[in-house]
Amino acid sequence: MRNRRAALAAVASAATLALTLTACGQNSEGGSEEDKGGSDGATIGIAMPTKSSERWIADGNNVEKLLKDKGFETKLAYGEDDPDQQVSQIENMITQGVDALIVAAIDNKSMNNVLQQAKDADIPVISYDRLILGTENVDYYASFDNEKVGELQGTYIVEKLGLKDGSKKGPFNIELFAGSNDDNNTRYFFQGAMNVLQPYIDKKQLVVKSGQTELNQVTTLRWDGGTAQKRMDDILTSSYRSDRVDAVLSPYDGISIGILSSLKSDGYGSKDKPLPIVTGQDAEVASVKSIIADQQSMTVYKDTRELAKVATNMVDALLNDKKPETNDTKTYDNGAKVVPAYLLEPVAVDKANYQKVVVDSGYIKESDLK
Repeated sequence: MRNRRAALAAVASAATLALTLTACGQNSEGGSEEDKGGSDGATIGIAMPTKSSERWIADGNNVEKLLKDKGFETKLAYGEDDPDQQVSQIENMITQGVDALIVAAIDNKSMNNVLQQAKDADIPVISYDRLILGTENVDYYASFDNEKVGELQGTYIVEKLGLKDGSKKGPFNIELFAGSNDDNNTRYFFQGAMNVLQPYIDKKQLVVKSGQTELNQVTTLRWDGGTAQKRMDDILTSSYRSDRVDAVLSPYDGISIGILSSLKSDGYGSKDKPLPIVTGQDAEVASVKSIIADQQSMTVYKDTRELAKVATNMVDALLNDKKPETNDTKTYDNGAKVVPAYLLEPVAVDKANYQKVVVDSGYIKESDLK
């Protein structure tokens, strides 16, 4: 499939590190026993965004464990939400001779140069959950049905307000939050939610009193809860002096916690001023506990254990001259190519089903929710 030894040597020579590379080579004829690829002695680089979210810690641990179970060596690094640091970490992995890369990008537009280095070294790249944009040097994409995530959030709001079954007509006040503007998933989450919510906004059954309805007005850099809290503070001060918020579209649990902190500081959460519907994503422990406590309303569960399996199976297939399994070869255009993808199904979780979905499945320990 690949003759990586020559490619790696060329890259390393340019970096004056030729003698330090230890990666095994592969070629279309299978090569010698020394050059044989696959799990025997191969090393996989894993680049994760941050340790500030329990979700990404779990992803890194799951991917690393599954790769080791398959016989791979691993190099795992967290970029701590610094795109330059993550690029440097990936460069180091390339010069150290990794055989493949699994990358969950912090800034999905910052990878062009480093992924060209990977291409020159014949190192395949799996884009993990966040699609890397603007480069042909992404081989496969492992993720969830991201538009469906937003649809689940929007549908939950509509159903809980009684708009879907016609039992209530509104108007209800809603505010919109989206994820980081440098994450391609943000667009899909928001688009999915607005596919559901926009018809009710058009009919004025849902009213965005802040007037902030465009994606570029509602993004939250680095998915930061503190940033979301400050924006919610500003919205409450400017638009809700005499009105109440009935629902908040939040794309992620960490953002939801920030929004809820703002709302509670403004007096929400009392008998006379109940909390609005607040959505979320990732089924993080803090948010599941918040759901149990009747604060956050719902989250979207994405079993990252299954995502780790998809990514590791893709790597295993690529390094053993096999074609990875995909179920979407049309949707994910990164601006340079359509990246073949395998998408998993997300699940809406609230107080009614959290036990069955996230506890009984072993995703969260019941003791962690006490």
